[in-house]
Amino acid sequence: MRDHHPGIVGVRPVSASIIRYPGIPALSQDFERYRCKGGASIVVGVEAGDHVTIVDSEGGQACELSFLDENGRFQWAGLGAAFTGSADGLKAILSSDDESAARTRRALERRGADLGTAGAIRIFGEASIAGSKAEFAIAMKGLLIAAAPAALMSPDAQDTATPIEVHIRRSRLIRDYAAALPEPIADPIEDIRIKAATASAYFVRAGEFIQIIDVYGRQCTDFQAFAARKVDKGLDLALDSTVTRTLLGRSYPAPGLPSKAFDRDFEPLVEIVQDTVGRHDAFATACNSRYYDDMGYPGHVNCTDNFNAALAPYGIPGRKGWEALNYFYNTNIDHNNQLYLDEPWSRPGDYVLMRALTDLVCVSSSCPDDIDAANGWDPTDIHVRTFSGKEKFSRAVAYRMTPDADAELTRETAFHPRLAALTRDYTEYRGYWLPNRFSSEGPVEEYWACRERAAVIDLSPLRKFEVTGPDAEELLQYCLTRDVRKLSTGQVVYSAMCYEHGGMIDDGTLFRLGDKNFRWIGGDDYSGIWLREQAEKKGYKAWVRSSTDQMHNIALQGPKSRDILKEIIWTAPRQPDIGELEWFRFTVGRIGGFEGAPVVVSRTGYTGELGYEIFCHPKDALTVFDAVWKAGEPYGLKPMGLEALDMVRIEAGLVFANHEFDDQTDPFEAGIGFAVPLKSKQDDFIGREALLRRKEHPRHLMLGLDVKANETVSHGDCIHLGRAQIGVVTSATRSPILGKTVALARIDVTHATIGTEVEIGKLDGHQKRLPAVVVPLSHYDPQKTRPRS
Repeated sequence: MRDHHPGIVGVRPVSASIIRYPGIPALSQDFERYRCKGGASIVVGVEAGDHVTIVDSEGGQACELSFLDENGRFQWAGLGAAFTGSADGLKAILSSDDESAARTRRALERRGADLGTAGAIRIFGEASIAGSKAEFAIAMKGLLIAAAPAALMSPDAQDTATPIEVHIRRSRLIRDYAAALPEPIADPIEDIRIKAATASAYFVRAGEFIQIIDVYGRQCTDFQAFAARKVDKGLDLALDSTVTRTLLGRSYPAPGLPSKAFDRDFEPLVEIVQDTVGRHDAFATACNSRYYDDMGYPGHVNCTDNFNAALAPYGIPGRKGWEALNYFYNTNIDHNNQLYLDEPWSRPGDYVLMRALTDLVCVSSSCPDDIDAANGWDPTDIHVRTFSGKEKFSRAVAYRMTPDADAELTRETAFHPRLAALTRDYTEYRGYWLPNRFSSEGPVEEYWACRERAAVIDLSPLRKFEVTGPDAEELLQYCLTRDVRKLSTGQVVYSAMCYEHGGMIDDGTLFRLGDKNFRWIGGDDYSGIWLREQAEKKGYKAWVRSSTDQMHNIALQGPKSRDILKEIIWTAPRQPDIGELEWFRFTVGRIGGFEGAPVVVSRTGYTGELGYEIFCHPKDALTVFDAVWKAGEPYGLKPMGLEALDMVRIEAGLVFANHEFDDQTDPFEAGIGFAVPLKSKQDDFIGREALLRRKEHPRHLMLGLDVKANETVSHGDCIHLGRAQIGVVTSATRSPILGKTVALARIDVTHATIGTEVEIGKLDGHQKRLPAVVVPLSHYDPQKTRPRS
C-alpha cells in the first residue's frame, strides 16, 4: 500500500524535457542534412555503414552521385551501386567559376583525384516528382560528391534547375574530430583546434582571413583581438563593443554582427565577411569566475581565465572579465531590458569569416558553460582556420527564406557588377545584396528620375516558380484568389495567395506562358512550397519548380521607359512589340535583334508609373543592362535603389509584405480586395469561405494618411483618437511631389471614414502626437492613369 501525503491526490510521473516546436529544425544527433543548389555541387565526408538518402525536393531535377575513396580514386563500390556514366554533369559544373565549384575542386585536389576518371550514378530527371528519393548504403570511408546538373534556362522556357537534398544517417553517433570538421573553404595557413573549455591565442597578418567554426553545433566562442603594433608598445586596446556600436550607429545592442569591429582607440581591427548563422551577441563580458561563483559553482573553468592564460605570453595583462565578440551566443534583451539566453542557433559547421585590417594578436575560446543552455548543455570544440589575403570570398550573411529552411549565404545578383560601380551602399534583401541608394545622386534624385524620366531597378530577388503539368491551371485556380481560367496566354494578373483562415501567404503576379504553363512571381519562398504541398494534397499532376536562380530581372520605370525599350527590344511577328504591349501583358523578345540575348518583358511595375520588367538568364544580365543603360542615357535614365523605390510605392499605395500584410491580414484589410473576385470566380479556392465572412465583417481597412507635420513617421507608429489606439502606420515617407509626409495605415473600421482627423503617437504614443487626416489609399494617381498610359 502506497503512502500518501495529506492533500496530495496522486503521484506525478517524472518526464524528460521535450521540445515540441524547436526554433530551428531539431535533427537527431546521427542525422545530417545538406542542400545542393541546382547547377551546383557539394562534397561530404562519409564512413562505412552510413546511410544516404538523396531527395529531389521540387521534382524534375537530375542528380549525379559519385564517390572518392581515401586514396583519391573514384570507386562505385563506395556507393554500393555501379556508376552509370562518366560524371559529365559534375565536370560541367566544376568548369565554372562558381564559389561552390571552387570548393569542390579543391576538395578533390587535396585528395589527388583525377577528374578525368570520374564516374557517377545519375538519378531522377524530367519525370521525377517532388520528394522522389534514392537510398544508398556507404561501404567504405571516403568523400560523397553530389551534383545537380542543369542546362541554362531561357526566360521563355521552364526547364529550370532546382535543389537536391542529401540526408545522411550516420553509422556511429560519435565521430572523430577530423570527420566532423567541414571541408576547408580554401587552403588554410593555420588549422587551430580549440578543445572544449579552453582558449588559444594566435597571430594573423593584415589582409588575412580568420574563420571561426562551430564544429559540432550549438557551441559558443568568444573572440578578442589587438593591434599587434600596439601590443608591442605595451598598450592594451582590445575590441570594444560600445565603441563599435557608436561608430556604426547602433546605439542599442541587437543580435547580429557589426560590419566592422573597433578597438578602444577607435581603430577598425576586423571586418565581417561571411556569417552563416546571423544571430550572435555582444551584450556582456565573456564568462568569468564571478558568474559561476554567484551561480554556486566556485572554481568553475571560465573563458576569462582561459583568455588571461592564453594572452599572458604576449604581455597582455589579465582581467576579471573580458569583453569580446560573442560568436554563436543566443542571448538577447527583453522588453523589460533584462538579459536572457537560450540554446545557440548554430548548427554543425556554421562559421564566421573575418578579415584582419591590421596585424593582429587574436584569442578565441570554446566556452565551458555547462550549467545552462548557452552551449546546449554540452560544451564541444571550436576550430579556427586562417587563410591568405589573396583568397576571394564574397560578402554574405545567413538568410532563411522560411523558418525551417537551412540558412543560405547572401548572394550578388547578376547585375551587381554594373550597379556596384555606381554605389557601395548595399543592403541584404531576401538573400541578395541590393543597392540602397546611389552615391552620385541619392534617393530624392532617383525618385524624380522615376517620376519624370526613367529609372532602372534591380529586382532579381523576386521569387519565381515554374508551374507546369496537366493540372497546373487547376492547382493555381485552387491556390490563388484570382480567376486563373480567364487568363490568356501572354497575360499577367496580380493575385493574392491565402491560408484557409484568409490570412495572406504572399502577393504576386502570375504569367500564363501556355495552356499548361505558368510562372508565379512573388516575394516569399513559402508560396512555392505551399503550391507544392497543395498539389500533393489534392493529387494534382503539376510541378512547382523554383527558377529564381535561373532568371534575374530589372525594372525600367518612368514616363520615358517605353521610348527606351522600343529602341532595343526585337520581337518576332507573332509577339507584340513594345509599342503594342498593353498593361499587364508580356512579350518574348531579344536584345537588339534576332540573334540577341533572349528576354521576357512584362508591362508591370511597383512604382505607380508607366513601366516594364525585363527578365533574362543571369549569363545575359550585363548585356541586357548595358543595352538599357546606353539607350536610356539620352532620356536621363538613372539607377534607383530601395530607398527611392519605397518612396514611389508608398505614394502609389502599393502594398509590401510584413508591412501592409501578413498571415493575420486578409486581402481586404491589406487594401487589395480587387484581387479577390468573390462574385465572379465560381470555383472554390483556399480561404474562400473565410474571406466571405471577413469581407462582410471587417475589423480594419487599409487607408492613407496625410500627416500635418514635418516629422518622421515610421512603420509601427500607433494611431489614436484621444486616448484609444485605433490603428497602426504600416509604411510612411516624405513625398517630394506632394510636398508632405504621407503614410499607409491599418485603421479600425469604426473610424475609417475619409476625412477623419487622427493623431500619430510618438515616444510612448501619448506624450507626443502628430496630427493626420484619413485619405484614400493611393496618394499619387489613384486611378492608375500613368501606368495605363
